Amino acid sequence: MIKFDHRIGQLLRFLMLLLCTSSLMWHSEAVVGADTPSVEKPNIVFILADDLGYGDVHCFNPTRCKIATPNIDRLAEQGMMFTDAHTSSSVCTPTRYGILTGRYNWRTQLQKGVLHGFDAPLIAEDRLTVAGYLKQHGYTTAGIGKWHLGMDLPRIDDTPVKGNNPQNIDWDSQIHNGPVTRGFDYFFGISASLDMPPYIYIENDRFVGRGTATKAFNRKGPAEPDFEAIDVLPMIGRKAVEFIKRQKDSTPFFAYVPFTSPHTPILPSKDWQGKSVLGKYGDFVMQTDAVVGEIVNAIDQAGLSENTIVIMTSDNGCSKAAGIKDLQSKGHFPSAHFRGSKADLWDGGHRVPFIVRWPSKVKPGTSSDQLICQIDLMATCAQLMGSELPNGAGEDSVSFLSALSGKKIDSTRAGVIHHSIGGYFAYRQGKWKLLLAKGSGGWTSPRENEVADDAPIAQLYDMEIDPHETNNLYTSEPAVAKRLLAQLESDVNRGRSTDGPAARNDVEDIVIEKGKH
Repeated sequence: MIKFDHRIGQLLRFLMLLLCTSSLMWHSEAVVGADTPSVEKPNIVFILADDLGYGDVHCFNPTRCKIATPNIDRLAEQGMMFTDAHTSSSVCTPTRYGILTGRYNWRTQLQKGVLHGFDAPLIAEDRLTVAGYLKQHGYTTAGIGKWHLGMDLPRIDDTPVKGNNPQNIDWDSQIHNGPVTRGFDYFFGISASLDMPPYIYIENDRFVGRGTATKAFNRKGPAEPDFEAIDVLPMIGRKAVEFIKRQKDSTPFFAYVPFTSPHTPILPSKDWQGKSVLGKYGDFVMQTDAVVGEIVNAIDQAGLSENTIVIMTSDNGCSKAAGIKDLQSKGHFPSAHFRGSKADLWDGGHRVPFIVRWPSKVKPGTSSDQLICQIDLMATCAQLMGSELPNGAGEDSVSFLSALSGKKIDSTRAGVIHHSIGGYFAYRQGKWKLLLAKGSGGWTSPRENEVADDAPIAQLYDMEIDPHETNNLYTSEPAVAKRLLAQLESDVNRGRSTDGPAARNDVEDIVIEKGKH
């Protein structure tokens, strides 16, 4: 009898060992395969700097960056750098629309320029956002920082809001059609850029105080008496850290953290003034880097790092307000070796630093040169959830999840569309880039009105051999230019650039070749 029990015990131990081994093998396969959904839904923290150039981050521009960015560099050491990542536009509002919807902004009424602090919402009420999608999958969602996508601010009368200093805002009433109606459970931040009134914090759908003072951080307008622009970046960092600390292991979270820096007004806090060799802009970039570090440290200290995806990027290239020529004279090149800067069609306007850290999935210290766009966040989240996006959502988004394990992105999109502040289009496919503008399409000379009348009406560059965009091949490679233009027109007119049923743009007759009009 004792011998029989001993054999049963051995058999049971063997079965338990086999079961545990099988479980470990299955779990290991789930961790290695980054192109398959995780068994445990990952937390996602998306940090978006404002006007931070590709070359402002040391790890992306090691020979010509004179600003110390140790926290962002460390994030790259712990994750993957994307060296050919782009915003959907070279200015703020359009980029933010693309990130949160997976759809190009020019499919809306915003064909050029940006919104201001009192403008109505750009994201339609029935448009699914990344936050709304993740919320459907059990996520707690928060937006902390600069919104800049419009909201309906309450008024004391029926008079339309006019200018930057309206007198009819009702500071005590509810805000409508803001972030908390666009997928976010929680919001803390400001309505637009830090140089656009109203200068007052918003929490969820209420003002924090009243805009009874008048201040000017460029544009004069209503402000809460104690609101100071210099305090906003540290406040965003604190609120993001507080949100992370409140989270519980049982519920995944999505934190969208759009900074106000190093955008104008360029106001580093007292502790950061004089820290760089480049003046206020260098100081402000260093402070921006430090706030990234605070947020990442909060994730690590909460024991959430292994299954938290941290994405760090920027909304467009460096602004000329930074004093680019002066920075370059001191050996610092905010666009690295790329031409142009914020607002332009050239890559300096929209090629941005993009880092993904996910310790349980992404091999540290890796990089990818695959072409991606920030609008790809939506489809990437869908693949993470193991589900398909519904019709009418993320029409231009492609998942880059496979790239995180070093695999090729399986894209149904033929190319990436670039867009400038002036509403000019460019199309990137493989090594080729077609710009439907004579000049920068933005703020860098030559602007459109500065180019000779007999110059080619467009530009074509081989980005593999000419990333500086100096040798225009438009007239010598007409077949390539014609093919790219046809694909661009198809992507615009179909209402989507990915596979799926044709969709509708919000506006008719989008002008693609503005130089002909």
